[in-house]
Amino acid sequence: MAGMRFKEAGMATATSQLQGRSLLGLMQLVSPTLPIGAFAYSQGMETAIERGWIVDEAEARGWIMGVLQHSLVALEVPLLERSYRAWQQGDQNALMRWNRFLFASRESRELYEEERQLGRALARLLRDLEVTGAAEWNARDSQPALVTMFALAAVRWDVPMQQATEGFLWSWCENQVAAALKLVPLGQTAGQRLLLEAAGQIPAAVEKGIGLDDAAIGQSAFGLAMASAHHETQYSRLFRS
Repeated sequence: MAGMRFKEAGMATATSQLQGRSLLGLMQLVSPTLPIGAFAYSQGMETAIERGWIVDEAEARGWIMGVLQHSLVALEVPLLERSYRAWQQGDQNALMRWNRFLFASRESRELYEEERQLGRALARLLRDLEVTGAAEWNARDSQPALVTMFALAAVRWDVPMQQATEGFLWSWCENQVAAALKLVPLGQTAGQRLLLEAAGQIPAAVEKGIGLDDAAIGQSAFGLAMASAHHETQYSRLFRS
């Protein structure tokens, strides 16, 4: 009973942190209607399906949860946490360092271009919404990463770092499930099962990722890199390369 009360108290604390403008800000950031074009990318899944690596719900689950646990946990999660802190502290040197690190970690041109295009799209949106700090990242020679701009919005809209990071992973999972629904194809119920499983894994994934030391940051997802590289020249495709 004491354990249940402790868990309920923890949930109540997390909920109290996300109220009013903070909650609405997070919902806006992770909404599929956020006009940055994330829905247009499959991150190599389209090639994995075309080559028979993914043929059903179980294999779609393995792909999505595998990339979540072995790629995003080791790269996007710790970099989002560090970018969030850097925005809070006004540390431009740290922002630039981690922004460059993220681009250098992209293992295919397609993944690199996706990061660049989504980052610039979110930077333009935040500038147009008059978010403080966004205008400087819209210069001609600027190359903001999606994580960098997502962290900026979360800080300015008072979204707690933990919840912002969970929201980032949720948005990624939702886009991947949407791609699987179109490509495998899967039924809507199967898609909801995948999202429920993702929701169960995301909190622990965030805890693990933000606990990494600087030297441990980085991912090497060979299957993802190969699928993305092959997708650049795939003959017929629905998703952007």
